Amino acid sequence: MSAARRAPRSTNRSRRRSRTALLGAGAAVAALTLSACSSGGTSGGSGNTNFVTGSDGIATAGKGERQDGPKLEGETLTGKHLDVDDYKGKIVVLNVWGSWCSPCRAEAPNFAKVSKDLADKDVQFVGINTRDPQKDPALAFEKEWGIHYPSLHDPMGKLMLRFPKGTMNPKFIPSTIILDREGKIAARSQQALNEKNLRKMIDPLIAEK
Repeated sequence: MSAARRAPRSTNRSRRRSRTALLGAGAAVAALTLSACSSGGTSGGSGNTNFVTGSDGIATAGKGERQDGPKLEGETLTGKHLDVDDYKGKIVVLNVWGSWCSPCRAEAPNFAKVSKDLADKDVQFVGINTRDPQKDPALAFEKEWGIHYPSLHDPMGKLMLRFPKGTMNPKFIPSTIILDREGKIAARSQQALNEKNLRKMIDPLIAEK
């Protein structure tokens, strides 16, 4: 067979390899996108967290087995300074969210409602807004869903890296962590929460003495 006749086969094989490479790259990008905004998953990395995870994906730690929460302070979406330590003595609900995240939109009405319902129960909600380079989309998100509690602006995810090893996985957005009155990590969820499960995380801490 002449070289002229063999050339099309070589070209076809090259095209097939190129298409395969493109498909593989596309799959990798899709996987990264899904991991960056996930409503599932319970892995928080290694670390002795003392968490016990239920079938509903909610992880809890007993009163004597909790780790201290991290130092969290910075500028809020409205330009004010916020230090979570100022809420010691209250139960603090930390919700990591982004305006770009569909599961965050799904859970937002539940957070708006429960935060208002528990305002007189010494429960303070604080958002950690991440991967929103500009504040305007995040502020529009809060207005749309009636979020009135403050949110720290954390576009690069630096605050999430302050959590003790194994308690927070930056790949899972939204995530929610509850601090008890002593500022210790008492509960965690790495998925979007309905109202029932959100209250299930908070109510036992309200009842604690």
